[in-house]
Amino acid sequence: MTQPTQAAPPKPAGPSVTVQTELPPIVLEGHKILKDTAATLPKSVTGLERQMMIGDIITRMDESVKQKLHAMMNTFLTRMFQVNASDIDMGGYGGQGSVWYRIFGSKKPDKSLGNYSPDEMNILIQSIIGERQRGFLYENRNLDFSHMLWVNENEFRRFRADAYFDLEMLALNMRAINNTVRPYKMLDFHPNVTKVLSLATTKEGLCLVTGITGSGKSSTLDAIIDANNQTVDAHIVIIASPIEYVHKSNKCIIRHREVGKDVLSFKDGAVQALRQDPDIIMIGELRDPETILTALEITDSGHKVFSTLHTASAVESIDRIIGETPPVEQERVRNRLADTLRAVCSQKLIPSLDGKRALAKEIMLGTPSVRAAIKNNNTGEIYQMISEGLESGMTTMEQDLKRLYLQKKISLEAAMQYCNNKRRMEQLLQMH
Repeated sequence: MTQPTQAAPPKPAGPSVTVQTELPPIVLEGHKILKDTAATLPKSVTGLERQMMIGDIITRMDESVKQKLHAMMNTFLTRMFQVNASDIDMGGYGGQGSVWYRIFGSKKPDKSLGNYSPDEMNILIQSIIGERQRGFLYENRNLDFSHMLWVNENEFRRFRADAYFDLEMLALNMRAINNTVRPYKMLDFHPNVTKVLSLATTKEGLCLVTGITGSGKSSTLDAIIDANNQTVDAHIVIIASPIEYVHKSNKCIIRHREVGKDVLSFKDGAVQALRQDPDIIMIGELRDPETILTALEITDSGHKVFSTLHTASAVESIDRIIGETPPVEQERVRNRLADTLRAVCSQKLIPSLDGKRALAKEIMLGTPSVRAAIKNNNTGEIYQMISEGLESGMTTMEQDLKRLYLQKKISLEAAMQYCNNKRRMEQLLQMH
């Protein structure tokens, strides 16, 4: 029986990006290589075995042919900057043979770059990763990695990439990593928040930046790291998967440790960092109970720790950390979190009236009343504390959305759509 892998992909529906009319020569040459290579694959082999067969073909492929496929991929990536795209997507059944770009929040197929069969996309995606990475991808059905595009001898662009399976076919997402750090001043933090985030005034504690995927968490963390790098003499250890922006040591010596390349796991990187004389440890993501417990222990030992969580609000972040840990540990985690948590910035990128996106954020500081609420398991009271803490630098998501609306940066519809508490949002707007 023929698997979905062999099916001809349907034409993508909906609006598309169309600027070019002819395929660039590099893309035409690469497409011919993909077509010829795909023609050698037997129809009887499907699923993971088919992907492994493709991997064997690429391993034996002539280096000059691989370079042509790399050039083809790099043409797709270069196009991201021509159309102001943040992400590129391709492959898998869902890709339907097109290359897709996310431009100011909307993801659309770019028909001007041609249409590809599933096997052609499988080959192209596997051609940009190494043999060991392919082995990891086959075993785990997912691979996080970074990709570098050299613009010239002195300039390069970096991408955060994720390869994964979609109906036994390979799919790929790549996100462009900013070459420059967002200036810290653009975050528009209250002076009290800046004091908490700065090593110059606060030597220890856990600070979290939270939000859904694509909400700019990494950009905010990089801005905070850069601000410390410009103002205090210290040692910063960054543990991430993958490393995105590469900081140049200025006043701080900055170490970059990529999970999978420089260190085996977030937990290992965090534990090892304690023996490396750090002042600040940045853990890319608190993604499992082990990493959460390790981060709390490190913070408890007097270090300053920055990290991220996939949560939409400050209160949800607290509940998530406690809820992710084993029941027998939760009371201890609650007390430790109350003692160490200094700040939570939950953020969203909101479609703005100028066609771009505006940053909305909820800020919670570890005030005595907030810490008491965490300790006493009364996190439901914290939202009100945040809403009443504007003078100290705190703000709810709803208050910040109202600010953006009154500044005519976002529409009323966007404010209502992106708020966490619609009833509270309506109340705030009526008060205006």
